[in-house]
Amino acid sequence: MDEPNVVGDWQEYDEHAGLRVRVHGLEAAEPPRGRDDAAEGLTYFRLRVVVENRGPERFGIHLEDGQIDVRIGPDGESAFIDWRNSQFIEGFDVYPLRRATAVLYAAGPEAALGQVDVQIQLRVDDEWAERRLWTGGLGLTVQPAHVPAGAGRDCLAHQVSNFLRDQAEEGTA
Repeated sequence: MDEPNVVGDWQEYDEHAGLRVRVHGLEAAEPPRGRDDAAEGLTYFRLRVVVENRGPERFGIHLEDGQIDVRIGPDGESAFIDWRNSQFIEGFDVYPLRRATAVLYAAGPEAALGQVDVQIQLRVDDEWAERRLWTGGLGLTVQPAHVPAGAGRDCLAHQVSNFLRDQAEEGTA
């Protein structure tokens, strides 16, 4: 893992022909069954992890708690993961041309959500696949008063946002 993937990128697993995964749908969202008391004062967000089988054989997929790590902010602090509201992939067979999706609800201080790193380690047919990392941001944060205007243009979250916007524009052209 030399460089992180941008949220929305697909990554293929060389050791499992046709299997690919992506983290996408990173957005502010309230959990469906209500907020956890431990997340008081934090801003909730949601992300999706999709596993797709484009190969000729079925794969048994596991993506459970402990296999997804979410870090926020420039210091990489751990986000609060709302396990009660999240949906995982627990022992699901993904047949050719099929997908399985995990939905994760997490929370953190709003000021730290401009940079979100998501690392997953998929288990395929009871074997651990290589860890993969995606990075993105929510764009919820406001520029602090002590930072000059335009100084944040080179931050990673801004670069990722620009890249995704450019990709979306190319896709509609």
